[in-house]
Amino acid sequence: MSESFRGEFNQKVDAKARVSVPASFRRVIEAGDPDWTPGKRPRFVLVYGDPSRQWAEGYTMAGIRKLERRILKMRLGDKARKALQFNMLTLSQELEIDEDGRIVVPPKVRAKIGATDLSGGVETVFAGALDTFQLWHRDAYEAEFAELMAGADDLLEDGQDLLALSGCGQVANVRSLS
Repeated sequence: MSESFRGEFNQKVDAKARVSVPASFRRVIEAGDPDWTPGKRPRFVLVYGDPSRQWAEGYTMAGIRKLERRILKMRLGDKARKALQFNMLTLSQELEIDEDGRIVVPPKVRAKIGATDLSGGVETVFAGALDTFQLWHRDAYEAEFAELMAGADDLLEDGQDLLALSGCGQVANVRSLS
């Protein structure tokens, strides 16, 4: 699939737990739903497992099927397979985007991201991650982003920029550009 999830979008979950899915994300979800045609509601899967995460992860239907095939190749009874099945498949929910481009965020997803009191609405972030996207409570996202950026310097040699982490091609030394 050539489409990917990119960017970050602040979206408010209303008191009825509805949130608009960013338009660019809807296009990727449509492209990744083999059963979708214009006029039908596109579907995707939100995974709320993995206790180490503060976010829910969105997969296209094609993306979740790819993950399922990888899990099926693992040995039955294997602890890693059981952990993946439980956290990525059992603790997930298939959702449809309505005609207004919204979803209703399920209670377990709201609990996962810390969006349980919807009385005044809750600010969330849809964050693109190439073949998946993440749904965060905005406060947790901003804290995680600040921590990630603060630690980025520890990953780089003096004068390198972030592209050096990709290992792709020639990356200019920042000092040589000044």
